[in-house]
Amino acid sequence: MTSLSTEAAVAVATLQARSTSPLRALVAGLVLAAALLSVVAVTAPTAHADSAVDSSNNFVGALSSKGITFTSRQAAIAAGHEVCDELDQGKQATDVANNVMTNSPLDGYHAGFLIGVSITAFCPRHNQ
Repeated sequence: MTSLSTEAAVAVATLQARSTSPLRALVAGLVLAAALLSVVAVTAPTAHADSAVDSSNNFVGALSSKGITFTSRQAAIAAGHEVCDELDQGKQATDVANNVMTNSPLDGYHAGFLIGVSITAFCPRHNQ
């Protein structure tokens, strides 16, 4: 989680107000991210060769729509894959999001959004 935490701490844009309830904000971010990318996935073309590019484009676009920025597109995509790696190692999404909140300026909502968008774009096997 070190690279994701470090990258998020260095590269995430300053966000607006922090939520008063971190857990509520985290859950809201996860739900909104899943809903947003589900809609995008339904309307996106289903060409198999382009699916990785589409997922990456949707991922970066979704983060940008919430003011979550990284130093580069590649850094953002690497962070999304890092989320999946952490989940593959058995960590819970809430634990990964809490690590992001601890090591970056992201509040619960934005950390949850990052985790939810990462799951939807890169590791839907972790959707619950």
